[in-house]
Amino acid sequence: MLVRDAMSTVVLTIGPAHTLRQAASLMAARRVGAAVVLDGDLGLGILTERDILNSVGSGQSPDLETAGTHTTTDVVFAAPSWTLEEAAEAMAHGGFRHLIVMDKGGPIGIVSVRDIIRCWAPVRRHAGSVAG
Repeated sequence: MLVRDAMSTVVLTIGPAHTLRQAASLMAARRVGAAVVLDGDLGLGILTERDILNSVGSGQSPDLETAGTHTTTDVVFAAPSWTLEEAAEAMAHGGFRHLIVMDKGGPIGIVSVRDIIRCWAPVRRHAGSVAG
């Protein structure tokens, strides 16, 4: 199976001046765990739920901290033609859970560890089972 088959095509894009609270609100509303940060100077970056959690957990204010300050700019991009194995290997090697999928110079999706797991182990509904 390929990245194009597993990726989410919902790509939330924000600017570097968005506060972490604004970013979190937008991410929650779209039910995504990462946002692509478009910075005219630095190009594309990614802000994840983990970045927000680390900031808030260290006592920083989500109303004062900006996405640009917490954006990862050393990003590994995936191609839609990558296999899920290639994407999983890149994630495991880099220690991250999201890859921006690029095609023709722009982001067309995001693939997450959850997307890959969903493809490799489809959810099976059993009577009395508890989801976590």
